[in-house]
Amino acid sequence: MRNHNVLTVRQVLLILGGVVFSVFFASLSNIALISVLLFFILSAYLLVISLKTYGKKYNFLTLIFLFLLGVASVGFLKEYFQVSPYFFPVAFFSMLVSLLYRDLELALLFSVGLSVFVGVSYGVDLYLASVLLIGGITGSLFVWHARRRSKIITAGFFVGLVQALAALTFFRHYGITSAPVLKFCSTPFLNGLIASFLVAGLLPVFEFLFKVVTDISLLELADFNHPLLKRLVLEAPGTYHHSLMVGNLAEMASEVVGANSLLSRVGAYYHDIGKLEKPEYFSENQDRCASKHDDLSASMSRLVIMDHVKRGMDLAKKNRLNNAIIEFISQHHGTSLVYYFYRRALESKEASEDVKEEVFRYPGPKPQSKETAIVLLADSVEAACRALDEPTAERVSDLVRRIINNKFIDGQLDACELTLRDLEKISTIFIHILGAFYHSRIEYPKP
Repeated sequence: MRNHNVLTVRQVLLILGGVVFSVFFASLSNIALISVLLFFILSAYLLVISLKTYGKKYNFLTLIFLFLLGVASVGFLKEYFQVSPYFFPVAFFSMLVSLLYRDLELALLFSVGLSVFVGVSYGVDLYLASVLLIGGITGSLFVWHARRRSKIITAGFFVGLVQALAALTFFRHYGITSAPVLKFCSTPFLNGLIASFLVAGLLPVFEFLFKVVTDISLLELADFNHPLLKRLVLEAPGTYHHSLMVGNLAEMASEVVGANSLLSRVGAYYHDIGKLEKPEYFSENQDRCASKHDDLSASMSRLVIMDHVKRGMDLAKKNRLNNAIIEFISQHHGTSLVYYFYRRALESKEASEDVKEEVFRYPGPKPQSKETAIVLLADSVEAACRALDEPTAERVSDLVRRIINNKFIDGQLDACELTLRDLEKISTIFIHILGAFYHSRIEYPKP
């Protein structure tokens, strides 16, 4: 599937590249040459950033796709609609990149690249490029970390206002009369407004195409009226409250290590939705009666427990959850050992059947990001602390550090970017929160 996506993107890049070259190269060879040079410089820079920050070639292709789409749209509007150059969508692409990648540096890079391209296309018009650049920078700053669609519209208003003021400044510098000033200033103002409405409307499409999730979509998923979360409340209340606690732990830990705290919290809400299929087989949903596993062999219990990951992924895909959330479901156990049932298998008659440790390990993959790794740790420590008979500050602290150390030694954190310093910060915040939540309580006298 990954190869298929890459191939599709390459084909689209070739088509867009053909549009760009057919529009500019035939009639404006010098401008086209400068444009091609600019494209290769930006491509090299984007490649370095994508490999360093994201580590996936596919992300590099999506960045180049967006840049080529911006260039193609400029050429298309210029050649076939003859619209004012102040209508070109520099702010649109700058805001889109800022929202999709939560990366201000990338958004500013797009602002510079596209505005310079437009300026070169109009005979090295520095004033035109400056107006569009100012608008792109303003839009990038306003929507960066935006969590409401209304903020995108607000950003569009300010983009339009700033672009209009910039155009007015340049026109006054040239001593142009008031009538054309009002006409030309209205164009960059409308540009900002139109760009914001287009971004707000098309954002879900780009999220789907590029397999990314924005803070706006995450907040929509965090709504407790979501059908899956409502099912958890009714069908698996213990799992629901466990997920809320894991979400709080993951959010706080993500903040102290510089990870995406909102993504961690929302991913934690959905990480155990696979337990909806058989909630009664998981300890947090069991009452004080006998466990369902008492009547099952260790091997059968292992299958039931481990199956919640696969069922969770199937349920997430059925409900069209973003791939970023599905990663939490598939990675929140990594390749950890189902230790309780592994020990039970060794101690039972099954021991004569040569019990293999790898059979009692989750299939993985191991956490690939800071956020999924933090949820793995939060999930483990919360479940363990909840099982403590007499929780004290010392016991909670020892348990948290022991679990995190065991996960590290077991190699569950090998594929993510968490450092030892990060693990120490995570341990500290977990101990602080869990120690306050699970502290022992005094027994009040009866009235």
